[in-house]
Amino acid sequence: MVVIMGINVKNRKDEASNLQQLLTDYGCYIRTRVGLHPMGEYSCSNYGVVLIEVVDKTNEIYDALSKHWEVQTMKF
Repeated sequence: MVVIMGINVKNRKDEASNLQQLLTDYGCYIRTRVGLHPMGEYSCSNYGVVLIEVVDKTNEIYDALSKHWEVQTMKF
């Protein structure tokens, strides 16, 4: 089973390094990772969404992420 998780990051400047570390810890189980954030002509916003495609340990990864961020899932 493949699960797509959307992680809502409300404060990228403060949360990016913690999220990066957690995603690195589970890197062997994450096939795809895409970060999206709105940006203007001269600056980018401080919020965004990270989409990950998880291929194993989905419950463990969800639990770890949802302690800090709002996470939504889609299962295939």
